[in-house]
Amino acid sequence: MSILRDDVLAELEAQAIELPSWAFGNSGTRFKVFGTAGTPRDPYEKIADAAQVNRYTALAPTVALHIPWDKVPDYADLRRHAESLGVKLGTINSNTFQEDAYKFGSLTHEDPKVRRQAIDHHLECIDIMDETGSRDLKIWLADGSNYPGQADIRGRQDRLHESLQEIYARLGDEQRLVLEYKFFEPAFYHTDVPDWGTSYAQTAALGEKAMVCLDTGHHAPGTNIEFIVMQLLRLGKLGSFDFNSRFYADDDLIVGAADPYQLFRIVFEVIRGGGLNNPDVAFMLDQCHNVEDKIPGQIRSVLNVQEMTARALLVDHEALRAAQLSHDVLEANRVFMDAFQTDVRPALAEWRESRGLPADPMRAYLDSGYFERIADERVGGVQASWGA
Repeated sequence: MSILRDDVLAELEAQAIELPSWAFGNSGTRFKVFGTAGTPRDPYEKIADAAQVNRYTALAPTVALHIPWDKVPDYADLRRHAESLGVKLGTINSNTFQEDAYKFGSLTHEDPKVRRQAIDHHLECIDIMDETGSRDLKIWLADGSNYPGQADIRGRQDRLHESLQEIYARLGDEQRLVLEYKFFEPAFYHTDVPDWGTSYAQTAALGEKAMVCLDTGHHAPGTNIEFIVMQLLRLGKLGSFDFNSRFYADDDLIVGAADPYQLFRIVFEVIRGGGLNNPDVAFMLDQCHNVEDKIPGQIRSVLNVQEMTARALLVDHEALRAAQLSHDVLEANRVFMDAFQTDVRPALAEWRESRGLPADPMRAYLDSGYFERIADERVGGVQASWGA
């Protein structure tokens, strides 16, 4: 008998994790971006690669786009292309951090002409959402300052609110704005949206269609991320996750690679707060694969999330609550750790096979010959990378 109960399997079958198109392009560090054979040259090839992840895992039915990196002449055609491969287009991510005009800010800039340019870019993103059928517009801002006294930090918050108000007003009835935060980089003295509290304050002022995006790599070392997850779910403002893993800063590594126990704790709070398979809470990846192959990196990531979800679903809530109420500290921790330390991999492999999926998605992909084919076919042109 499987250790995964029918109710657990039902939750796992409904799980969906959105992939980032940019994870399939070349990436690296600020020192070097590395090229690899078979790298996509356009959004169509990125989506084809993303579809491979869903083919072998059934976990990744949507692909997020980044504008202008994923601009195409005909988004309706791109949408049809995705659907022909068994996936859909998901979140539209804006970009106001790679043009010279944004050196000193975008939506918070002192110059109204620069703010106008940044606002118009977001309005264009919403136009694209109308064509792709996307629900969410995700905004991450590099806006901030490097030195004390460089900027009027209160005035920048006021301007951010005014800019976001205009963008928010353009949203359709079924569309949302999700505001991501990051406590540093590329600004080092202050960032205009540095933490969940600032994102919450700004989105709460906008209305019900504005939510917070939590990137698991965007916190100071030692931050209790699961507490933030709990609080945002409690407040009804957790719109989405950007799952990745970090050792020092915003490393964008495979989720669960650095601290699988942290991922388990986060997913436990998601379940506790009613966020699992909740249409209002989007699970997404935000990763760049610098040295590992792109498609296997994404397969490994979604499987890590699935595995930790399975473990978190095994927590005995009755026993845990009884221990909490009796203040039995060690027993409560034992209940928690028993679920985390349960090896669910054999049961997951058996369950996959029962659904017509490969028991080992990674091995199935590697044996498929897909990489060898795209390495031979994708010759010439410009490989997709940061900024393309």
